[in-house]
Amino acid sequence: MPVTRPVTMRGAILHAVGDDRLDIRDDITVTPVGPGEVRVRVRATGVCHSDLSVLTGVLPQPLPIVPGHEGAGEVVEVGDGVTTVSPGDHVIVNWTPACGDCPSCRAGQPNLCMTYMMKGFTEPRFRFGGGTPAFGMAGCGTWAEEIVVPWQGAIAVDPDVPYEVAALIGCGVTTGVGAVLNTAKVRPGATVAVVGCGGVGLSVIQGARISGATTILAIDPLESKHALALKVGATHACTPDQVTEAIGALTGGQGFDHGFEAVGRSAAIMTAWRATRRGGDVIVVGAGAVDDQVPLNAFSLLFEGKNILSSLYGGADVRRDFPRFVNLYKAGRLDLDSMISSRIRIGDLNEAVAALRGGEVLRQIVLFD
Repeated sequence: MPVTRPVTMRGAILHAVGDDRLDIRDDITVTPVGPGEVRVRVRATGVCHSDLSVLTGVLPQPLPIVPGHEGAGEVVEVGDGVTTVSPGDHVIVNWTPACGDCPSCRAGQPNLCMTYMMKGFTEPRFRFGGGTPAFGMAGCGTWAEEIVVPWQGAIAVDPDVPYEVAALIGCGVTTGVGAVLNTAKVRPGATVAVVGCGGVGLSVIQGARISGATTILAIDPLESKHALALKVGATHACTPDQVTEAIGALTGGQGFDHGFEAVGRSAAIMTAWRATRRGGDVIVVGAGAVDDQVPLNAFSLLFEGKNILSSLYGGADVRRDFPRFVNLYKAGRLDLDSMISSRIRIGDLNEAVAALRGGEVLRQIVLFD
């Protein structure tokens, strides 16, 4: 087995929450591969809203840190005991590796496993500037050319799937489509409202289309996003201030069977709540801030009979769902190419983050040589 040597590479470092710019440098090294671990050369990684939430402190992470968690690449090296992948394999990065033995894993909820997630807060995976330790976002850090993850964090994928598509499946697609198929279990003929038309919201819309929903309302304040939402599966689109009118026109005033929130803000959750019929499901998909309170009253919680469901990482078992979503893409049922707004290089990350803050872009994909 080859011995890992500390080869310097390019990557992005966030030194402090609120920094105006990432520190993009070329003297980063990744920790050696240990037993049960895999070294992956990142080929493509997304610029996801959750990455922005790390930069702003909405999602607390240890610092300094290499952001990035939505990625795909090629296995370079495996540690002792790894049998699931080999050097040369194409893999999707799984940012919530399942240990298989904690209460969540034993309950059939591997997406809730915190074993390796917590290690990401205590074990820095990178060094820079001659030895300064840096952590990887969610234990990953895909905004660097190479990462080391547990073997459960590298899921083999067909090599004919483009890396940029595989990267999308690593987070946004699994989060959104999974929320529909795994959490809400939307059935043919259902009506669906989706609040937020970013990468995750568009994935929810596609999941609803695949499930056979007959009415799919896309809700976003930016009308520029409505056209793509309609292209990938929404039957109607409106802004938040038009929701009441849409409920009347599309559901006879009853509300939708399922209301998905894909923004991560209490106001968006309340929009989804208002759009959902009595006895329907409100599915919270977006990652919100710890101090953002949802103003629901006890009377409504009981007498409207609505079910509030959380959908972390689309309720996914990635060993099952990554290949499933790959097959849907290859069959032409998941339009992932349309969701990529631009392909950039690692040196463009500061501009990409600024564009993400502006809200107009969907998924920007960093491609590595």
